[in-house]
Amino acid sequence: MNAQPTPENPPARKPFSRYVIHAARILMGLAFFVSGTNGLFHFLPEPKPEMPAGALAFATALMNTGYMMPLIFGTQAIVGALLLANRWVPLALALIAPFILNSVAFHLFLEPGGRIPASIFLIFELGLAWAYRGSFRPMLAMKATPGP
Repeated sequence: MNAQPTPENPPARKPFSRYVIHAARILMGLAFFVSGTNGLFHFLPEPKPEMPAGALAFATALMNTGYMMPLIFGTQAIVGALLLANRWVPLALALIAPFILNSVAFHLFLEPGGRIPASIFLIFELGLAWAYRGSFRPMLAMKATPGP
């Protein structure tokens, strides 16, 4: 039986960190959903920043493959939708982790202008992965056996 809140027995307070996790999930989901769908359908104007030669060569190589940019943008859109819908969040975090890691490396080594946004998304990713760490435990088992 739940006791009714009284001055001697105040109602339990929910931790503030709960709101931080929800905010990070929603902000990350919104950013990836908009970025991914814009990459696929081009509904926002594209900025034309000057990129260093190495960054331009890397981006050009990805575009010249013919499949990599649609794969990246499609993954971003799906991950963003999953995060916004609060469905399969651990799967979404696992799918987007390689992109975030590569984005951080790209901005550290090739195009320093995006270091801060890339770092913010890395912090969001790590914070959400920590919040959902229980879901990753089976995947990180050193020795696993296949199912029936």
